[in-house]
Amino acid sequence: MTFPVLPLAATADDAAAFAVTGKTLVPFSAVKPEKYLLARFPSSVTVSVDASNDAVSADEAIALLNVGISQIFVDFDRFAALVAAGVPPARLAVESSAPEVLQSKAALVVKEPLDKDTLKSFSNSGNREVFYRGAVDQNSAQTLAAQGYTLVLPTSQLTVAPEDPAQISISSVFVATLTTDRPDGLYTTLVTTPAPSYTALGVVYSSQASIKAAIAEGQGVYQSRKRPDELWYKGKTSGATQKLVKLEKDCDNDVVKFVVEPRSGYGFCHLETNYTCFQDGELRESADSSGVGLAKLDATLAQRKANAPEGSYTKRLFNDDKLLVAKMKEELDELIEAGEKKDKNEVAWEAADLFYFAMTWAVKHGVSLAEIERNLDIKSMKVTRRKGDAKPQYVDEPAAKKRRTETEEEVPSYKMNIVKASEASSEEITQALTRPNQKTSDIMKLVLPIVENVQKNGDKALVELTAKFDGVELKEPVLKAPFPAELMDISADMKEAIDLSMSNIEKFHKAQLPKEEVMTVETAPGVYCSRFAKPIENVGLYVPGGTAVLPSTAMMLGTPAKVAGCKNIILASPPSRATGKLTPEVVYVAHKLGASAIVMAGGAQAVTALAYGTESVVKCDKILGPGNQFVTAAKMHVQNDTQALCSIDMPAGPSEVLVIADEHADADFVASDLLSQAEHGVDSQVILLGVGLSDAKLASFEEAVARQAEVLPRKEIVAKCLAHSTTLLVETYEEAFRLSNQYAPEHLILQIENPESFVPGQIENAGSVFVGGLSPESCGDYSSGTNHTLPTYGYARQYSGVNTATFQKFITSQNVTEEGLKSIGKAVMTLAAVEGLEAHRNAVQVRMDKLGLH
Repeated sequence: MTFPVLPLAATADDAAAFAVTGKTLVPFSAVKPEKYLLARFPSSVTVSVDASNDAVSADEAIALLNVGISQIFVDFDRFAALVAAGVPPARLAVESSAPEVLQSKAALVVKEPLDKDTLKSFSNSGNREVFYRGAVDQNSAQTLAAQGYTLVLPTSQLTVAPEDPAQISISSVFVATLTTDRPDGLYTTLVTTPAPSYTALGVVYSSQASIKAAIAEGQGVYQSRKRPDELWYKGKTSGATQKLVKLEKDCDNDVVKFVVEPRSGYGFCHLETNYTCFQDGELRESADSSGVGLAKLDATLAQRKANAPEGSYTKRLFNDDKLLVAKMKEELDELIEAGEKKDKNEVAWEAADLFYFAMTWAVKHGVSLAEIERNLDIKSMKVTRRKGDAKPQYVDEPAAKKRRTETEEEVPSYKMNIVKASEASSEEITQALTRPNQKTSDIMKLVLPIVENVQKNGDKALVELTAKFDGVELKEPVLKAPFPAELMDISADMKEAIDLSMSNIEKFHKAQLPKEEVMTVETAPGVYCSRFAKPIENVGLYVPGGTAVLPSTAMMLGTPAKVAGCKNIILASPPSRATGKLTPEVVYVAHKLGASAIVMAGGAQAVTALAYGTESVVKCDKILGPGNQFVTAAKMHVQNDTQALCSIDMPAGPSEVLVIADEHADADFVASDLLSQAEHGVDSQVILLGVGLSDAKLASFEEAVARQAEVLPRKEIVAKCLAHSTTLLVETYEEAFRLSNQYAPEHLILQIENPESFVPGQIENAGSVFVGGLSPESCGDYSSGTNHTLPTYGYARQYSGVNTATFQKFITSQNVTEEGLKSIGKAVMTLAAVEGLEAHRNAVQVRMDKLGLH
């Protein structure tokens, strides 16, 4: 708490605005000695109370100190009364220089500056804090702080900005107190995390400018030593940003301490495996948590609460109160028995078990270790103590019998969560429609080295990475057309299915072509504006593979590219780990498309090759296609890299479906549609909006889901997906469509009475709509003709699915005649003049002058 300003805050919100100081002073009239008083304030802030003008009683003061108030400001009369009542003088700040005060450990309050020797004497050579409560401006505040005073100032007079003529900048006051003997004028800076880990992340350097920027922007900002004229905004390029919690300095005023909260999933060190700069290796296996002991357990449990797989032991603990309570009681009994046996090692072991389950109980209820430690600190600050006897029901009771909970093998549950909209809060409904978390920051850290490798090493990197990730040794990474017949060896039935599907897809996408080659509009007399479409020349189509066979993706991407007239269609798909060859169905589709090549690679490496090109891969202008998180991260990266000059189709996430069903829906149809998406992966999500369902109808849906899921080959994946999926019960179709539009599903299936009457009027956001019980999503995936490459994760609010226009660019042209120049010339010159673009104005003026148009 070495910040030289103590903000006087009228409210907890005012205190939070200046939490960087690590402390606050609030009026006695604004607080009551409530048990959870400090919970209103940021956990990093120490709270004192100003009772200097109040006749606070001993009971009131002690009550405040007992609930965690650090210090109370009082006058001399109150000081004497409170000390007599047993209040420790160190918990008081007094406006008096009486001998009784100076001989105690109380802090002092002055309203006028003291001379140097008196200040040194009153402060006991720096061992006693001296508060200054007189009037100040910016210059005098800095001078007084540099002399060693802590300035008590109302928050209304303060600002976090580097300078403000109307307010006092706390950052300027802070830096005024610092000293340095370094030739470059920088300050050695220790960076740590806050409670509960208090981890030292590393040592950096600060300047006055970087400290002011950090306070103003509330983030970790330091001084770059490589570029002395630049500030180092931590994480600006890497994403490893830091929230500034508070700022401190050491007793000699030459070392600064930043207390920061690193962004989740990131460390401080430039080496990705280290959380700190001290070679800890904490991030080698996972970026979910770091540190040691209880702090690491706290972080780990918080991650598992959000992401633990359904059916896992940890998820059971969070979901099953009875089980978790039983485990806490069991471990307490075992800890007691270990103590009775005088077994030191067993006591440590059983205490660790008890801490684990107790922390699980706390995290389950939204309580962090930092909050627990703060309450421990509050208890340690109590002035009065309880007698400490146990409650009668716990006295002389024998240890309970062992409470063992067997961890039987889990039977998969195919139950979806059920929420009744009429009984749920808006927050609960929003939570029900929230998709599973995507940890893009963790993925991107793994993807970037792959991107850099392929950029640098080209084909060589593709061959090496295919061997590493797909287990296939290749001589060349690209298969060029014409493709060998033996690589397209598929059954007649399969050929017929592909041919039929591609024909339907081609029909639907040809219908999307512009009706005229050039669309022209005369916008004003003699002004002709035109628009025409041209195909994107080189397109890269990513087709997932390896363990899956996905010719449908090749069809859905390649057919509209062919219809649009793209000159160079390149596929990318990893070879099968089992055969070492490309999926023959994909090669056959590539042949029918007239593709020029297939890149035999997957993941981020394939995307990079398509975006930047290699010795044998032509650089593409646009990349399209679904994939895992690595593929998505790589696509997002290359889209934002100006060196790549490559666009993508859309952001992608896990597959999803939303089914709206009413009392007329067939339960087997509904169940089959939900399960067709649930089997995609554990991060997929399915939502059922039930309109006016009876209990019997809902039960029939649940029975059909369980019955059909049990016989699926991927039933474990289905169970995990259904665990974070929801049945949301509503009363009206209007409410159902409102929630559907809010969710913006990839696939929307309408199994309701007269579904055609709701399309398109009620549909605002959806990737593709399947109308009626006989229109399963599977038809759109393969053969109906619509495209199955659709926006997921809510992006249907702003993106369309892949279509013919996806593979086109639209160019405009204008032809202005003499009549046209006369029509719009004056308007053009007027607008150019007001924007200060004289050359723009003149380009029209010279033409009008030559034509005599005035």
